[in-house]
Amino acid sequence: CAVKAAQVLSEIAKNEEMKKPCIEADLVLTLIPLLESTDQEMLLHAGRAIGRICYDNRDLQEELVKVGVITSLVRILTDYAESEPLVHVDLLALCNLADLDTAKEALSKTKVAEQLVKQLRRAESHERLEIVFEVLQALAENDALKVQLVEAGVQEVLSEILLRLQGSSQAEDTCILKAASDLIVSLLLGEPIRSSVTIKARQPLMGSAYSHFTTREKSALPFFGLKDGNCVRMVQLGVIHQLLDLLEKHVESGDISVQHAALSALRNLAIPVVNKVQMLEEGVAERIQALLRSEMPPAQFKLLGTLRMLADGQADAAEILGQDPTLLNRLVQWCNANDPTGICGEANRLLASILRHNRSQEVVKAIQEAQGVKHLVSMTTSEHAAMQNEALNALAIASTIDLGTLEESFKESQLVQSLHKILQDDNTSPEVKYNSIGLLCSLLNSGDLRQEIEEDKIKETLEQLCSHSNANVVKEAVTTLQVLRGET
Repeated sequence: CAVKAAQVLSEIAKNEEMKKPCIEADLVLTLIPLLESTDQEMLLHAGRAIGRICYDNRDLQEELVKVGVITSLVRILTDYAESEPLVHVDLLALCNLADLDTAKEALSKTKVAEQLVKQLRRAESHERLEIVFEVLQALAENDALKVQLVEAGVQEVLSEILLRLQGSSQAEDTCILKAASDLIVSLLLGEPIRSSVTIKARQPLMGSAYSHFTTREKSALPFFGLKDGNCVRMVQLGVIHQLLDLLEKHVESGDISVQHAALSALRNLAIPVVNKVQMLEEGVAERIQALLRSEMPPAQFKLLGTLRMLADGQADAAEILGQDPTLLNRLVQWCNANDPTGICGEANRLLASILRHNRSQEVVKAIQEAQGVKHLVSMTTSEHAAMQNEALNALAIASTIDLGTLEESFKESQLVQSLHKILQDDNTSPEVKYNSIGLLCSLLNSGDLRQEIEEDKIKETLEQLCSHSNANVVKEAVTTLQVLRGET
């Protein structure tokens, strides 16, 4: 009678008022051993009954994990992978329990990643894909499970899904594309993004996991253990062009959440050096610039960030971008923008990156002709130390390459006076002071700028900095004073 009894209990537990009596009767602990049965009907009814009784009860869910239900669930998923009803109930259970840290820890000691990737590959219905994605998103919050998912080949399956659905205009397919893009981001980021797929109403099982999650923008570096493997493998599989195809379809009038997910993935895929080279060779920079024509600031912000990642450490990329007058003029327009989206700052950072990583006199002249220098001078006084340092380093490198071209712009934008204020400010970080003095030393190679430095009495400030608490600041101040005095 056990099978029939489990079936009756699973029906009774549908009623909210009956959950408490079931709990008080210790029915959960009585049902758990039934999950070791080899009778599929028994497993189905026992699983449903346990899930319905424990739904939205965190204490009971923790108790389930403690008594080893995770092992049973993974065994069922492994042994009955072809049984649609059992797999469905099992995935619902995993989806609900996977939010618990104890469950993630227990799952990391099993081969659940391998089984979930198999289910993702064989899933045919949108509903099945949605629930598998939700389980995977939850598991991707655990570093060990993230590595296991990659080793199980989840990136290849995601690539196949993107390729298969990217041309579809159906709302359900768009939902799946978003989930796949989100999962790519989760695998690349140190802190995963939860899926923003809206799961259809269905019978709950072991927890409350069916809320609507929204994508949060991330600027973290890729997960350390995966960036040289997972990230590179995804680019080799052609994920970049699938994401770009997706963006070209959605950037003007499509689903904004799809844009966010694809853009976040794109930006983080551009971080490993080997990926930069491949992406540049495959014309990704040109496709991104074409997408920049979009008048959607959130998309523009992330596209600019991707170009900045591509230029980072890549002189060839910086030279290509730095000699594109259309791009430079657009960047300067954005630098003038006063908007809350952050696009102004990202445009400034890309300009600085182009100057920092290039070694070409033509690039310096092109940015000067586009009137971008004044914006970089303004960036040296940013409230963010990172942006200050980027601007200071960019201007120092540009000054070394072609100070004559920049001399007039530096005078008009009062660069010398800005640097003096930075050095006089006690709140300025040592690194910013160090870079400011370095730029100041480069400016001494110009007669007119040297005169400005002398007239602004920066010598006295440098003498004071010779007793600064930071040894690097002191060393740079001493060196610059020697140059200023003509001693070296």
